[in-house]
Amino acid sequence: MATMRAVQVTEANGALELVEREVPSPGPGEVLVKVEACGVCHSDAFAVTGGYPGVSFPVVPGHEVAGTVAALGDGVDYWDAGRRVGVGWFGGNCNHCEPCRRGHLIACRNMGIPGVTFDGGYADYVLVPAAALAALPDDLSFEDAAPLMCAGVTTFNGLRESGVRAGGVVAVLGVGGLGHLGVQFAAKLGFHTIAIARGTEKEPLARELGAHDYIDSTSADVAAELQKLGGADVVLATVTNADAMAATVGGLAPGGRLVVLGASMDPMPVPPAALIGGENVIAGHASGTSQDSEDTLAFSARTGVRPRIETVDLADAASAYQKMMAGDARFRMVLTTS
Repeated sequence: MATMRAVQVTEANGALELVEREVPSPGPGEVLVKVEACGVCHSDAFAVTGGYPGVSFPVVPGHEVAGTVAALGDGVDYWDAGRRVGVGWFGGNCNHCEPCRRGHLIACRNMGIPGVTFDGGYADYVLVPAAALAALPDDLSFEDAAPLMCAGVTTFNGLRESGVRAGGVVAVLGVGGLGHLGVQFAAKLGFHTIAIARGTEKEPLARELGAHDYIDSTSADVAAELQKLGGADVVLATVTNADAMAATVGGLAPGGRLVVLGASMDPMPVPPAALIGGENVIAGHASGTSQDSEDTLAFSARTGVRPRIETVDLADAASAYQKMMAGDARFRMVLTTS
C-alpha cells in the first residue's frame, strides 16, 4: 500500500508525532485530497487536548486545508481529479437532522470536523466527504488559501451575516490571526473600518491592511473612543479575552451588534441594562459551510485579501503548533507538504 506522512496525537495533551500511515481510499461520497498546505489554527487545540466532544485518538489535527483532488469515491461525479480545493471546519452535514432540514447546515447535529472528529490536514493526504469541498481559484496560492478556510471564512462570513449595511462602521477587536483578516475584509467590503488592539505597535499594520482609525485599548476607553467615531454598527471580536469584548459594548451604535468569534470559556461581564437602551445585541458566529468558504476564497482572490503567513514543512508541525499556542505567530502558521 502507498504510504504518507501524518502528524498525529495519540492521547489527550499528548505530543504531536510524525508517523507513516497508509494512504486511505475514498468510499462512497468521499474524496481523497492531496494536501499542499494546512493552516495551524488555535482550534486545533480541541484535538490535541481532547477537549471537543467526539474526539477519538489517535487523531491527525488540521482543518485549514488547501490541495488538489487525488481520488473520488463512488457517487462523486461533480468534482474532477486534479481540481484545486479547500477544506475547512465544516466537514459535511447529514441532511436529515432538523437544522439541516431547515437549511442551517453549519449547525448540523452530526457535522464532521476535519482534524477533530476525523483525521485532518496535518498529513500528505486527507479523506473528506465531498460536501466539505470548496473550489479554490487558480490565482490564489495553496499557502495563502489554507488560513482562509477557517480564519478567513469566519471573519468574512461573520461580517456579511452581521446585518451591517453598506457604508456602516465596523470595529475589529484584535489584529491577530483572525483580526488581520477581519480588517482587510471590512475595508474591502466598503465599511468604515476601526481596528482595536493593545498598544501602538500594530497601528501601522492595521492602517496598511485598510483600517481608517485605530484605538489603543491600553491607553483609551474603547467604548468612549468608538462613540467619538459615531458608534460601531458591528464590533467583530476576534480575541479570546472576555473582558476586552465586554469593554466594546458601550461603543455600539443604536441597534449595533457585538459579533463574538473568539472562543473564550470565560464569562463576559456585561450588565443586561447596557443592552436595553440602544437595543444592542451580542451574538456568536460559527465559521461557515463549504459554500461560504468558496465565497471567501473567490472574494479574497478578486480583492487581494491575503493572510500574513509563515510556512514550515509538515515535519515541523509540532514546533509550528507551539509557536501558534504561544502567540508568537505573525499571524498564521502554515504547514506545507512539497
